[in-house]
Order: sequence, then C-alpha cells, then structure tokens
Amino acid sequence: MQLRAYLPVSELLGAWEVSVSESGAQSGPTALRIILGAHLRRMREAAGISRSDAGWEIRSSESKVSRMELGRVGFKERDVADLLTLYGLDDGEERERLLALAREANNPGWWHRFGDVLPSWFHSYLDLESAAQLIRTYELQFVPGLMQTPEYVRAVVQLGRGVIPAEEVERRVNLRVNRQNVLTRSNPNPVRLWAVVDESVLRRPIGGVKAMCAQLDHLIELTDLPNLTLQVVEFGSGGHAATGGAYSILRFPEQDLPDIVYIEHLTSALYLDKLDDLDKYTATMEALCLAAQPPNRTRDILTKIQREYEG
Repeated sequence: MQLRAYLPVSELLGAWEVSVSESGAQSGPTALRIILGAHLRRMREAAGISRSDAGWEIRSSESKVSRMELGRVGFKERDVADLLTLYGLDDGEERERLLALAREANNPGWWHRFGDVLPSWFHSYLDLESAAQLIRTYELQFVPGLMQTPEYVRAVVQLGRGVIPAEEVERRVNLRVNRQNVLTRSNPNPVRLWAVVDESVLRRPIGGVKAMCAQLDHLIELTDLPNLTLQVVEFGSGGHAATGGAYSILRFPEQDLPDIVYIEHLTSALYLDKLDDLDKYTATMEALCLAAQPPNRTRDILTKIQREYEG
C-alpha cells in the first residue's frame, strides 16, 4: 500500500526538533499531541479506514480516535503502534519517529514543576506559547507577561489575592521569568512578539514609581530585540476597535496547528480557533496597530513617560 497523502514525519518534526532552548524549555505536549493527531488522521484517511474501525483496532471507540486525532487526549504508545500497523506504514524509521513523538507528547512541559501555583486552564496556554512562531497581543491594563520585570511580576501576582506566602510569590515570579526565555532562546526560531499596549498600561504604576521606572527601562531595552515589536495606543487617539479587552493571537510554524485566539478571564480562559473568530480578532488587531503610534516612536514615548515619573 502506498501512503504518501500525508507529510513525512521528518518534515512534520522539522520545526520542532530545534525547539529545545538552552534553558531546557521545549514544545509542550498540547502542541505535539495536535501534530501527531493530525498526522494519524491523514494516514487513516489515506488508507480509507473509518474512525470506527480504527477504534476497534485499539480496543476503544470511534470517539476515542476522534479525540486522539484532535490532540485532546494523551497517546498510549501501544495504540499508536497498532494504528500505524493498521494504516500500512512499513517504513521502520518513519514508524520509530512517530512512536518517539507519541512518547514526547506524554511528557510534561518544563512548567509542570510549577503546577501548584498554576491554574489548570493555563497549562495549555504555556504549551502553545512555547511552540508559537508569532504571538500578537493587546493589553490595556498590564505590561505583557513576556515583557515584565521580576519586581513588576511580584506586584501583579499579589493584586486582589490578599496575603500570599513569600515562597508562592517567588515561584510565580520564577515561572513568568522562565516563560520569557522564548524571546531569547538561541535556536533559529525564537518567538516573534508583536505587542500593542494602551497608554494606560504605562501610566499605571504597578508596584510603585520605582518599580515602574525599572519596568520602562526594561521595555526600552527590549525594543532593541529584532524579534520584538512594541506599539503604544496613546490617549489622544480616542476610542479603538478592541472593545472586548485584552487578548492574544498565536501562530505556529506547523500547518497542523491553526492560529489560536487566547482570552483570559478571572477564573478561566477561552481558546478560539474557528475561522470567523480568527478573522474578527485579526482584523481588530490590525486596526489596533494602525491606531497605535508606529514602532519607531515607541522608544521616545517610553522615555517621555519615564521622565515624567522621575520628575
């Protein structure tokens, strides 16, 4: 049987094999499950096998196969091996690569050790953030997390939470600082961050004036990064299109991962990948970029506001 209606897994993994950073961060299981699931779906369809028959082969159900193909569940290596046999894959090297991907997709991300201070709904976002090629984000209250200084983080994590033990605060700070490695990792594909912030973000002295001045210093330094773009929507621009509040759009190097809109709430988050939603949020992000000052004005804006704090 000739099965070439799907990408060779060597191509599929090309963008992911270089994703390990010097800090040990790597693409998380959510992204890897989606990639493997999509690959298995293409193989099944190319072989002309129904989900029901595939489910029977792995001693399970059609719905289980559907969840596997969507990357919504973990993979048992035995199940993947049985499906590869059913789909007629006889290339030993290709088979071993897929089985290795199944094992890797079951490994927890580096952030697993921070599970005690992470809400369950945020795990998937960290998986996807570490795998993203481009993150576009809009903020109207806080400096984007990937750009925050430790002192700023300390102030943010304590807002509205009462008294938090010092050890927990530091674990939350360490988690956010570790996340920022995606901006500076040394492999050929550091994430590209394009952030648009409302001027109110820069005028709100989270952590006090001294901490905010240090945060502005940090933002000025970050504008030198070739993979980072920062724009400011000044008060003088009036109203703008983002009436629903802060959100992010994540784009990935692998075609099996669709763009995802991430919207965080107080006790949960939304992950949107339907085309209509993506079109609307992308159009709104484009409008925000047009309403904001151009990137070459950002350093001057930051410096001006910092001087006002110091004066």
